[in-house]
Amino acid sequence: MTTRIQKLSSLLANQIAAGEVVERPASVIKELVENSLDAGATKIDLVIEQGGMRLIRVRDNGSGIYPDDLTLAVSRHATSKINNLDDLEQIMTLGFRGEALASISSVSRLDLISATGNGSGWQVSTQGTESEPQISPAAHPIGTTVEVRDLFFNMPARRKFLRSEKTEFEHIDEVIKRVALSSFQVNFSLQHNQKLVRQYRAASSDAEFEQRVSSLCGATFIENALKISAEVAGLKCWGWIALPTFSRAQADLQYFYVNGRIVRDKLVSHAVRQAYHDVLYGNRYPAYVLFLEISPNQVDVNVHPTKHEVRFRESRLVHDFITRSIHDALESVRPGPSSVTPAPIETQSFLKNKDEQFQQKVAHASTKNSYVTEFPKQHSMPLKVNEQMAIYGKLHEPAVYEKQAHVSPEKYHSTSEKQSDVPPLGFALAQLKGIYILAENEQGLVLVDMHAAHERVVYEQLKRNVADHKLISQPLLVPLTLLLSEREANAIEDQVEILQQIGLRLERLGPETIVVREVPDLLRDGNVEQLIRDIAADLVEHGKSTRLEEQLQHLLATMACHGAVRAHRKLTIPEMNALLRAMDTTDHSGQCNHGRPTWMHLTLSDLDKLFLRGR
Repeated sequence: MTTRIQKLSSLLANQIAAGEVVERPASVIKELVENSLDAGATKIDLVIEQGGMRLIRVRDNGSGIYPDDLTLAVSRHATSKINNLDDLEQIMTLGFRGEALASISSVSRLDLISATGNGSGWQVSTQGTESEPQISPAAHPIGTTVEVRDLFFNMPARRKFLRSEKTEFEHIDEVIKRVALSSFQVNFSLQHNQKLVRQYRAASSDAEFEQRVSSLCGATFIENALKISAEVAGLKCWGWIALPTFSRAQADLQYFYVNGRIVRDKLVSHAVRQAYHDVLYGNRYPAYVLFLEISPNQVDVNVHPTKHEVRFRESRLVHDFITRSIHDALESVRPGPSSVTPAPIETQSFLKNKDEQFQQKVAHASTKNSYVTEFPKQHSMPLKVNEQMAIYGKLHEPAVYEKQAHVSPEKYHSTSEKQSDVPPLGFALAQLKGIYILAENEQGLVLVDMHAAHERVVYEQLKRNVADHKLISQPLLVPLTLLLSEREANAIEDQVEILQQIGLRLERLGPETIVVREVPDLLRDGNVEQLIRDIAADLVEHGKSTRLEEQLQHLLATMACHGAVRAHRKLTIPEMNALLRAMDTTDHSGQCNHGRPTWMHLTLSDLDKLFLRGR
């Protein structure tokens, strides 16, 4: 049923952040398409001429607008989407301010044709701000068509700032891409200068969802992406995240939606970056298409003029939920051809004490069974760890070799029975140039960078050891006194107990004074003052800080790099197989601590293509 448009009261209008600003043709497209989606359209056709500078036409099969409401539709602060302050606190529509059409009509020649039933429609026309809206009957099926001609015809200075036709159309194309990624149930077509350039068919099944994402983000993205879905306490996060090895040089393939609205939010970006920080190389950026579903009264979308930012009522809960959802999915990746199903999030443990997650991330350890946890003692390949850490008892190497491989290499090569028990990375055949391990699995050939692989295995083992033996604090001979802002000192004081559990003991001596008495032994030679200031800034900005965790993990990663087997070292077959089995059950074993891939797979089909077999 079509909802009637009405003028907003002065009180309600003043509660709404500044309305839409028409910057270029793409911003016009965004507002018009969002109106079509809010009207329940399942088919949206766009016609563009000269990059939108000459013509923009958006036609939909939505619910339409009543004839009596057409003049209101092009006036300011008139909308059918909110009626009172309560509605403003639980917005589910993409638009709600009632200013889009008014803003667009003030800088163009606009025709709005709409019908709500029986095939008889009405049209309202405007020409900039000088003319009064003109109403006339017009034949039109149920739905709405908006034509915007000669954008900025009455503002030549603004028109001069538009870019080339090609550039403006590229911006329009990106807008449609963003909308199509979140509106799977809608058919879109995009025509430019009498040529159909885009057509996205409605999707209803998982396969069709992936097909649309593939057509919008590229087939290689889907091929290198994990599908995730996590739900807890009224929050749901689902979508696709790329493997760390598919990282980007810039943040050009990052799409995050909150209740269907695309956002560029600092809290969200920080949460995603935190989930990837342990597996991403250098200054690379992750790629993702993610959707967060949350109760509308838990998020404020009315905080930014362009509606690109939002504010969460429970920002820390949302931040931790997003990070945990992505982290668990990445951690669940294991070598093998089968698809990955991320481990479910345990609701009770997640909600029991959100503060505990900060410390638990430092000490996250896998509890799953493994083929091998260390290399065979008889083929000793010791992990070179910091001797001082061993003295303090924080890290020591198990002397027991768990020989739990389900199938031996000898059985694999000597029998013709079904090879269903062969591990994903197979069994070692040889070593190439002292750098790569060549292995055979059911599908073909596996190539492993032994240093990169062992580096990840050692790193994860170091993290488990730190978790098992806790962190030892080192008292400072001279306590460090810091002057912070009162807000930063308050944030530090609120987290004193959590910080102490990870080896950092602080006290508050005054409104703006913090004294540091103990630090983790691993970081005793670091810049403690800068660390505390960074932690305080993070706590104020995000309600939490991972600076200490990141420094600890950076140190462990450095130790793992130096402790891993070096290139050009000759390994025996048992040593190579021990490494492969350790990789099978090691978190993030697909990439080393710097984000480089640890193994590659060539199937028999791939090899046949290389050698032109069958041609």
